[in-house]
Amino acid sequence: AYRRPLRSMALPELPLSVEDYAVVYEPREDTYLFVDALEEDQALLRQKRPTIALEIGSGSGCVLAQLRNTLGPQAGACLFLATDVNPDATLATTKTSVANLFFADAVRGDLIGPWHDRLRGQVDVLLFNPPYVPTPSEEVGVPDISAAWAGGKRGREVLDRLIFEQNVHELLAEGGLFYLVAVRENRPKEIAQIMAERGCTATTVLSRKAFNEHLSVIRFEKQAERSAEEIKS
Repeated sequence: AYRRPLRSMALPELPLSVEDYAVVYEPREDTYLFVDALEEDQALLRQKRPTIALEIGSGSGCVLAQLRNTLGPQAGACLFLATDVNPDATLATTKTSVANLFFADAVRGDLIGPWHDRLRGQVDVLLFNPPYVPTPSEEVGVPDISAAWAGGKRGREVLDRLIFEQNVHELLAEGGLFYLVAVRENRPKEIAQIMAERGCTATTVLSRKAFNEHLSVIRFEKQAERSAEEIKS
């Protein structure tokens, strides 16, 4: 079983009730691993000095709040955005952000949602803990709490839509970071290869076994596009 290690940074303040968690995904092992990965990358994240951060499928808002706390004083220069297909989750994310002394503009939307065209090439930090559990395809995308875990075939249907249909790499700024939670059934090496073909290098920040799941947090970094002169040389 997973036990969260003792670290220097406390979990974000979570003001949500039992009633909230009946309709919003409650933080658990995958959330805690994501939180730990952001803390692990604190130096890198502060070095990047992000001005726009977006969480897809924000749920309770715990991970976005952790990013804010990880950035420390630099968080004041960052715009925090979030989307979730579950309207209860957008309310929870906003509530959690306020409890942690910042504001997250959380909107209901499918994956990138309304931010896609407006933020093309501008997102410095992108966070996504997708529904990664392999399930029947008909369970994917239901606008309630089940959207938090139902991932369809290989647990990849939602993530594949983000990569192939919404072209997530186009959202990232040069040097932008995309943090993704994945399990072994999702074929992380295949995901890394697909993202490499789109100009993003992959690094596994943390991996742990939680009950019967082998969880990893992968960081993708958008590389600078090579000029025509550089390609010729």
